[in-house]
Amino acid sequence: MPVKPTYPGVYIEEIPSGVRTITGVATSVAAFVDRFARGPLGKPVQLFGMADLEREFGGLDPASEASYAIQQFFINGGSECWAVRVADTTSASSSTAPATAASVTLRAQPAAGATVFTVSAGRQVDEATAPDPGIWGNDLFLEVDYDTADPTTAFNLTVSEIVTLNGRRVTKRSESHRGLVLKASGPGNAVETVNAASSMIQLAAGAGFPGNLPAATGTMGAAIAAGTKIPATPVALTVDAGGGPRTVSVAHSLGTSSEDHAAFRPLLEAAIRAAAGTATTDGERALLEGAVVRLIGKGTAASPYRYQLLAGRGGSGFSGTEKLTVAGVGAGPLGLGALPNVQQLQLTGGKDGGDLKLAHIVGVEADKSGIHALEDVDLFNILSLPSAPLLPTGEMQTLYMTASGYCERRRAFLIVDIAPDVDSLTRMQTWMGANDKLRHRNAAVYFPRTRISDPLDDGRARNIGASGTIAGLYARTDANRGVWKAPAGTDARLRNVLELDYKLTDPQNGALNPLGVNCLRSFPVYSNICWGARTLDGADAQASEWKYIPVRRLTLFLEESLYRGTKWVVFEPNDEPLWAQIRLNIGAFMHTLFRQGAFQGTTPREAYLVKCDHETTTQNDIDNGTVNILVGFAPLKPAEFVIIRIQQIAGDIQV
Repeated sequence: MPVKPTYPGVYIEEIPSGVRTITGVATSVAAFVDRFARGPLGKPVQLFGMADLEREFGGLDPASEASYAIQQFFINGGSECWAVRVADTTSASSSTAPATAASVTLRAQPAAGATVFTVSAGRQVDEATAPDPGIWGNDLFLEVDYDTADPTTAFNLTVSEIVTLNGRRVTKRSESHRGLVLKASGPGNAVETVNAASSMIQLAAGAGFPGNLPAATGTMGAAIAAGTKIPATPVALTVDAGGGPRTVSVAHSLGTSSEDHAAFRPLLEAAIRAAAGTATTDGERALLEGAVVRLIGKGTAASPYRYQLLAGRGGSGFSGTEKLTVAGVGAGPLGLGALPNVQQLQLTGGKDGGDLKLAHIVGVEADKSGIHALEDVDLFNILSLPSAPLLPTGEMQTLYMTASGYCERRRAFLIVDIAPDVDSLTRMQTWMGANDKLRHRNAAVYFPRTRISDPLDDGRARNIGASGTIAGLYARTDANRGVWKAPAGTDARLRNVLELDYKLTDPQNGALNPLGVNCLRSFPVYSNICWGARTLDGADAQASEWKYIPVRRLTLFLEESLYRGTKWVVFEPNDEPLWAQIRLNIGAFMHTLFRQGAFQGTTPREAYLVKCDHETTTQNDIDNGTVNILVGFAPLKPAEFVIIRIQQIAGDIQV
């Protein structure tokens, strides 16, 4: 603010420069809306690589077209995308059931006690997030133990995702939540703690909470009264991991009157594991070899010792429902005569739901569901709907027309996929004729479909739509050359594409190009490349100014960048000082692009113009609170046809 002089001396006053730098927005942030193996429903999730896809949505899934499209996006040069999971959670028929989340009930001891928690598969994105549906949740197993500072009021919960790989059950991921407290709210509260921290499950309190601990898994022994002696050496026990009783002799030198259970625990664990040497099956051997013995409590009257036995994991027969029982002379004094529980509790009932329908992908704008879930995304530039071509023709057309309109509003670009049966020149021509209503300046279609290596099928070729691959190509071209460069040509190689669904010839390419179809070609040396750069408005018959993809995408880039970079203008005094600032800032932005080679022309005057003065903004506009800015540019258009004229010259040539 201006300085008011009050004393003789020097005063410093900062004067605004009027420079407000306009930064260009990203041009290749993709968005994918489809079904996935798991993940939050209807919530856009930001992904920066395949590791994020694996963590958030379960990675590649044979039933998810988008999972392969996202893989292709990253392989071909993409660096950032958003994914929205949709599923059929309502409709049901005789052959399919709606998508539901796997769940299990944790009851108080004994097993028939009151419900303490209902556990559902999924993670909490926000308070409105529903459980995470899908059969993936049926691979979740829970373990409960009381190895805490106060085993009467707190417990530990371990969650494991156990899957079958090469015929063997292995733990894919796990997480532990320790010291969960039995109280309705506050620090350590079981429900709030798990729901905030877990990426795999959510808890809901039952009627038995907070008065009861959930029953421990494994064989939970009874409380050992203070003063109870460990039996004399050797302790004779029998253990059974499902393959019949095995004799265990626990030798120790603790004395006949010892109460040193802490020293006896590892001896008991070692003896049980040693019994694996007499196992008759690989599964039983794994259960015994990995057996765990815990000693819970402090050995006082208020916190007595209790033994907990858990069978090991692994083996071809491991299912998580095994029991490790102990009986014999020492079972009573060790408190191990209690009724055993299962090794782990398995979540059940998870279903993926039926095939996607139009309503699932389109969603409802008011609910921010389907593609409208992207309303919560600040910026995306490319939209892919990989399951769209699998819908009936009428639903597919409605979906793509809705998506085109949405992309126009969000200043994004739609890549249209074709159905798997569109696998010849005549079928593509027929498809274009039947889908002329899909023509839009913010959309493009590519032919043919691609075949990629499928790691879930021993590398065999899988037929997928081209949208994910092309979205990655857009990103690579934008990064290397700029959004004004056509994402096509000999440097537009399609990575991880084994072959194309149909091999086009030059004349066939010439039949599709005038229709606005971008062809994918296979050339010697260059391999599989993109050989077209037209929008769906780019048919020759339409003579559209938005014929070429780079022209349209550059325009969208300019619109979005200027929209965000001129918000400071709102409510400023509407007169020449403001107009001069506008010309200065927008002109600097456009000049930077000109120097990067974004426009035609050898001088700025030939390349672009920025006009904001009394001619664009009249007094009537000022009275109505309006300032009008005119920004023009000369776009670069791709050299689609290269014509070389060769002439034979007769006679001598004079130099």
